Amino acid sequence: MSEPLVVSIPHRLGRDEAVRRLKTGLGRAAASIPVLQVEEERWSGDSMNFRIRALGQIATGQVDVTEDHVRVEVVLPWLLQRFAEMAQIAIRKRGQLLLTKDGGK
Repeated sequence: MSEPLVVSIPHRLGRDEAVRRLKTGLGRAAASIPVLQVEEERWSGDSMNFRIRALGQIATGQVDVTEDHVRVEVVLPWLLQRFAEMAQIAIRKRGQLLLTKDGGK
């Protein structure tokens, strides 16, 4: 198994507002990436476990929300490892859009 892809996204929203924005915005963010389908999204408090399908491959991960940042960890199957850098950039960009002061509206 490969090392997980980890992205940390800083924010100034506080934990509750960040969780609210992520819960309402993740589906929209994923829908804007045509090759990505969210198969499972399970929240428990300030953490979410998820399973996504991309290019016929399954990736799993976890999102942890704190007062000042969101940590996203994704385990990519070996076929998707070559897209890890692109995935990291996309996660960071979409996350920053959701977590900016005006981005969640």
